[in-house]
Amino acid sequence: MKILNHDAYDADGNGHLGRTEGGTEVSLNNAYLEADRRIVVGFIEPHFFAGFSGGPKGVAPGIASIDTIFGLHRTELVGHPKSTWGILEDNPLHKEIRDSVALCPPDFMVNVTLNAEKEITAFYLGDYREAHLKGCAAVKQSAMAPVPAPFPVVVTSNSGFPLDQNLYQTVKGMSAAARVVVEGGTILVASECSDGVPNHGNFARLMQEGKTPQDVLKAVYAQEPILDQWQAQTLGVILEKADVGVYTKMDEAMVRSCKLSVVEDLDAALREKLEEIGRDARVAVLPDGPLTIPYVEEG
Repeated sequence: MKILNHDAYDADGNGHLGRTEGGTEVSLNNAYLEADRRIVVGFIEPHFFAGFSGGPKGVAPGIASIDTIFGLHRTELVGHPKSTWGILEDNPLHKEIRDSVALCPPDFMVNVTLNAEKEITAFYLGDYREAHLKGCAAVKQSAMAPVPAPFPVVVTSNSGFPLDQNLYQTVKGMSAAARVVVEGGTILVASECSDGVPNHGNFARLMQEGKTPQDVLKAVYAQEPILDQWQAQTLGVILEKADVGVYTKMDEAMVRSCKLSVVEDLDAALREKLEEIGRDARVAVLPDGPLTIPYVEEG
């Protein structure tokens, strides 16, 4: 256990532990640092940056300072091709999380896995590294599926309420679809977005930068880290790869301002696309969006 003197804590009650080999300044909540026993809890599912949720993520970024959170969401980490769904090995963002937590690790981990009804299917207990790896392996078997080749069209959702409350969260469903869409393909996503983009935060402003996805990415890379920039970066990269149409109740002008097209009739949009590229074209359908993740088999 690391013992910090009073001067080591900032005004928000975070204790500075040092810097990882990768360059992240690590500060964690002082209640965690000073506890006699530290137990991290959470659940494991595929995650679009860190590979999987749960495990060390419950500590960093879970109880980390805002500066540490920014450090773990740096553009070069989020933009790395290995920082994606279901990948832990050689994932630089996961490595930064793991190295940050190693400066003051939990004594014990309690993680669970869930089914589609949000019922607990298994417990993963013990060392936060070993138990987490076992849980991730089980989730990959149950919630991820290999496909032999990418698809020209992918239809997805954001798994309905409450995950589809805004466009910010819907990026996760788009990101799942982007894993298996061809370069220049089409993603159609159904998401209510009752909360809009939303209007608060920096995501809307960043997505409205310039006229192209490249303009959005240029704005993200040109500034110091701010909240929500990682989501704008992710969507910008998706839009460089594929056209994205959204079937939604949110304001159409706002959808278009975020470099997305509006889908008025999902069935008609799919039929029109198939008329364009051929009725025998392969189509992937992800009804649960970011909860079930496809990936292209290596080789």
